[in-house]
Amino acid sequence: MRAHEAGALHADLGSRGPAWLRTPADVNALVPQLWPRTVHRGRDGALSVGGLRVVDLAREFGTPVYLLDEHDFRSRCREFRDAFRGADVCYAGKAFLAKAIVRIVAAEGLGLDVCTGGELAAALAAGMPPERIGLHGNNKSAAELARALDVGVGRIIVDSFDEITRLTALARSQGVRPRVLVRVTVGVEAHTHEYIATAHEDQKFGFSLAGGAAAAAVARILAEDVLELRGLHSHIGSQIFDTAAFELSARRVLGLAAAIREAHGVPPQELDLGGGFGIAYTTQDDPTSPADLAASLAKIVEQESAALRLPVPRLTIEPGRAIVGPAMFTLYEVGTVKDVDGIRTYVSVDGGMSDNIRTALYDANYSATVASRASDAPAALARVVGRHCEAGDIVVKDEFLPGDVRPGDLLAVPGTGAYCRSMASNYNHVPRPPVVAVRDGQARVIVRRETEEDLLALDVG
Repeated sequence: MRAHEAGALHADLGSRGPAWLRTPADVNALVPQLWPRTVHRGRDGALSVGGLRVVDLAREFGTPVYLLDEHDFRSRCREFRDAFRGADVCYAGKAFLAKAIVRIVAAEGLGLDVCTGGELAAALAAGMPPERIGLHGNNKSAAELARALDVGVGRIIVDSFDEITRLTALARSQGVRPRVLVRVTVGVEAHTHEYIATAHEDQKFGFSLAGGAAAAAVARILAEDVLELRGLHSHIGSQIFDTAAFELSARRVLGLAAAIREAHGVPPQELDLGGGFGIAYTTQDDPTSPADLAASLAKIVEQESAALRLPVPRLTIEPGRAIVGPAMFTLYEVGTVKDVDGIRTYVSVDGGMSDNIRTALYDANYSATVASRASDAPAALARVVGRHCEAGDIVVKDEFLPGDVRPGDLLAVPGTGAYCRSMASNYNHVPRPPVVAVRDGQARVIVRRETEEDLLALDVG
């Protein structure tokens, strides 16, 4: 590409592209909603978190490393707990689960949702009271269900007729009466990526409301009289900013609750509206506050219950991403910088799709900043890429970084608390990074860095 054409491309992206592609007035500036609350940039340009400079954290723990702002994480737990008073707030463990996270969640008064035997094992190992655990999943094994009954989890969200049969037989044989919620597919098209939209008809989760499967599931549970039907569950997807979809979901599920009362004389006592509340990954994202979410959801549930002459059910929400996502960022070291014919600069870091698959999997957008120094260089359009043997190994698709970014710089990517470490892999036999929690000038490893010995330990060939 000729120089004047490349310049035209830069100008076009800068003036007409999405908000996060517009050249910032100061490439050293931090957009507050993208970063954990204790992060700030010092006079030398280096970021700090929890009172510790990231250059010192990198020196001690290496890179890449996930850095958790523990103060931020605890604050978000409390904000959801306080906003949803009179409701149950259950942290969704799939977003990021470690024993330290479970202990914080428990200490801050939240419940915990798990969806596999492994997640349940982590919750129990960390001391989460079983009665505060909910078990999800569209294909729970007999062993997972039996363990849930053995330890006395607080509720099981049933997802299929096969599961109802399986769980009923196990409960009868053990002489227990577990509390269950029926997961309802409400037919709401959430405005999010198709892979994380979970309430439309053509997908694997739940019982269809429109097709009558949800009502049939309720009838079967009540007829068997082995499981205790506590309520109904709906989850419409993830990374959602528009509360209108939640309101429509609540209306439809409460309509089913009214039909259950008419048919069986027992209105469901609980309504779980799931989670999926969005967070800010770029300046384009505008998350709703917990207080506003609580007010909106409580209002619609109360109004619709009154219209249907139903007792107001106890509300449950499951924020995972909205609590841990903004509380963590990933710190990398730049290894190579490559200008490609004036089109853009490729900045390669020492991690990539093995520690953050979301860009490749969901076409997710992220932001980035040089974290180890300030720069007076003009901004240049860059793509942050990883070290893996894949052209799709992209961490940040497009970001304006200082034009003098160079090997050895530290690069920070915010908003990586949810679904990054949880979905991390060992692709190309790369060990997964550690998670380091930082608070009040102290840092502690809560998940250690993998080693090559870890990678070889399971290889018995």
